[in-house]
Amino acid sequence: MRCFEPEAIFAQGSPAIMGILNVTPDSFSDGGLFFGTVLAVRRGRELLSAGAGVVDVGGESTRPGAQPVSAEEEGARVLPVVAGLVAQAPQALISVDTSKPEVAEQALQQGAVMINDVTAGCQERMLEVVARAGAGLVLMHMRGTPQTMQQDTRYTQVVAEVAEFLLAQAERAQRAGVPASHIFLDPGIGFGKDLEGNLALLRALPQWAAWGYPLVLGVSRKSFIGHLTGAPVGERLPGSLAALLPALRCPQVVVRVHDVAATRQFLQVARAVGVT
Repeated sequence: MRCFEPEAIFAQGSPAIMGILNVTPDSFSDGGLFFGTVLAVRRGRELLSAGAGVVDVGGESTRPGAQPVSAEEEGARVLPVVAGLVAQAPQALISVDTSKPEVAEQALQQGAVMINDVTAGCQERMLEVVARAGAGLVLMHMRGTPQTMQQDTRYTQVVAEVAEFLLAQAERAQRAGVPASHIFLDPGIGFGKDLEGNLALLRALPQWAAWGYPLVLGVSRKSFIGHLTGAPVGERLPGSLAALLPALRCPQVVVRVHDVAATRQFLQVARAVGVT
C-alpha cells in the first residue's frame, strides 16, 4: 500500500483540484464516456496532465435516482483503472469514490491513497479499512440514498445540521484510528438539498475552516446551476467556476471537477488578481 501524505494534495496551493473520472455507464454528466479500462486510464492521465492534483475514480453513479451496483461489479470497473493509473503514473494521487468497504480495501491495495465516501463512513468497517491502510478519507453529507435523497430536502438550519453531522462522523473516524489530518469534509452540494440549501452551504463554506479539517467541494455541472441559469448539463462550466468562489477564501480546500484545465486557469487568474 502507498502512504497518504495530506500535504502532497496542496503542493500547488489551495484550492487543489480533484479530477472526476467516472467509469460508469450512467453518471449524470459523463456516463459512458470513459467506460472501459483503456479509455478510463487515458482520461485519468489527461486529467493529471491538465493539472489535477488528485484523480477520483468512481464505479457507481450517485446521481439522484441512480440504482446501486454490486461490490463485484463496482470493483470490476474501478480496480483495473486504479492499477493502470498507478502503473503509468506512479506518483499520481488516486482517490476512489466508493461507499463499499470491500471495494475500498482492494483499491487501496492497488495503490489508491484516498477513499471518497458519500455516506460519510457510516459503515464502521469502512473506517477500519481506511485506518488500517493509513489512507485519506473524504466524509460527505448526504440525506438518505441516491434513490431517495431528493424526496425530502427540508432543513430547519441546513448549515448547522450538515456541520453537526460531519463533525460527528469525523470524531467517529478518529475513534476508529483515522488521523484527523487524513480527514476531509464535504458538505454534499446537490445531495439531499434544494436550491436554497445548496446556496446557504456554499456561502458558509469559509466559516468551516475553523473546524480544522480540509474541505472538499463538488459543484461541477450540478443541478442547482441549471435551476439558477436554465443551462443544460453540458453548458454549465461558467456556473461551475463561479460556484468555486467561496473556496478561494478557505485555507485548505479541494475542488472536485470535470473540467480540470478550465478550473486550473480560473484559479490561477483568481489568485493573481486577489479574489477572496
